[in-house]
Amino acid sequence: MKFNSILQLKHVAWGSAGLVVVILILSVTHLAAKPRTQASPPPVVEVAPVEQKDVPVYGEWVGTLTGQVNADVKAQVTGYLLTRNYKEGSYARKGQLLFEIDPRPFQAALDQVKGQLAQAQAQLDQDQAQLATAEATQLRSQLDVDKYGPLSKADAVSKQDFDNANQTNLANKAQVQAAQAAIAAAKAQIQADQAAVETASINLGFTRIVAPIDGIVGIAQAQVGDLVSTSSGPLTTVSTLDPIRDYFSVSEQEYLALQKRFSDSNTDQWKLQLILADGTTYSHEGNFYFADRQVNQNTGAIQLAALFPNPGNVLRPGQYGKIRAVVRVQQHALLIPQAAVNEQQGSYLVSVVGSDNHVAIRPVQVGERTGTMWVIQDGLRPGEHVVVEGQQNLRPGMSVRTKPFKGNVE
Repeated sequence: MKFNSILQLKHVAWGSAGLVVVILILSVTHLAAKPRTQASPPPVVEVAPVEQKDVPVYGEWVGTLTGQVNADVKAQVTGYLLTRNYKEGSYARKGQLLFEIDPRPFQAALDQVKGQLAQAQAQLDQDQAQLATAEATQLRSQLDVDKYGPLSKADAVSKQDFDNANQTNLANKAQVQAAQAAIAAAKAQIQADQAAVETASINLGFTRIVAPIDGIVGIAQAQVGDLVSTSSGPLTTVSTLDPIRDYFSVSEQEYLALQKRFSDSNTDQWKLQLILADGTTYSHEGNFYFADRQVNQNTGAIQLAALFPNPGNVLRPGQYGKIRAVVRVQQHALLIPQAAVNEQQGSYLVSVVGSDNHVAIRPVQVGERTGTMWVIQDGLRPGEHVVVEGQQNLRPGMSVRTKPFKGNVE
């Protein structure tokens, strides 16, 4: 019995030892099969070359659109508005009826002065008839004087008869002069009455308020039934919108630079772009129109104007319209995509990849922006490559793999 127990213990011991050997062999085999840890490959970055070319430098100025001509429509006579004859915001031709003032008082005034003119003309006819009678009477009395004169010298008639003939002739001459004066007064009255008729006719015409120019008519500032007069404000405004004008201001220094640039060229050919409030560029280019006569001493700026085609009158006065134009050309400028430039606390840094694919973090001095590119004044050389995409977590001396940048480059 004791011998069997010893044999069982020996079998258990040998079994446990075998199990341990198997476990050790499997562990060694697993460790031998596990691959060694390898270093991660260099990151992939997109690079763009530093380009060198002549670059136009643009200036931008805030502007406001206004009509080429803005005509305020006002009442020229006092009266009640009878009708409004246009649709607000519509296009009107010159002479088109916009408002009508009650014409009846003005028609009555015209009829009255026409009657006065007719009376003055009748009075003139009467005075002319009296003048004819007076001239005939004076002619007979003059014949008597001419007849009695020689007879009086020959004592063929009495001196009293000759004196009476003279006195009668003098009285008749006075009648002629009086008739002539009456005719002159009647003619003057006719002229005054004709002027009154003309004035009344003009006032009657002013009851029809028409568009003074071709253009877009604004909102009516008076309604039917309102009493309007010459002292009232504008009833509406008509604006010529094609072309449309854009006023913008430039500093005195910018103005001098522009004058210098265009002194030897025709400023009418200075093409301008219009940037609208939504950031889009207007489809039509404009031309420089004029510069104001003086610089504003308070602001140090001078106002300029540009004209833009406006087919369909799409643009309207009062709209925001920023002006953009080439002010100079920078020769042999170095250009890189704007996305390659990182700003840190007022400094500008770019990641440069050398021929050995190692990264160098380099400070640069930036200049103007043009499209999606940035002009670099200092810190780079033509032909070098800068990281545009993937520059996050790059460190100086880090090795990278490169591929060309496929973004939009202007």
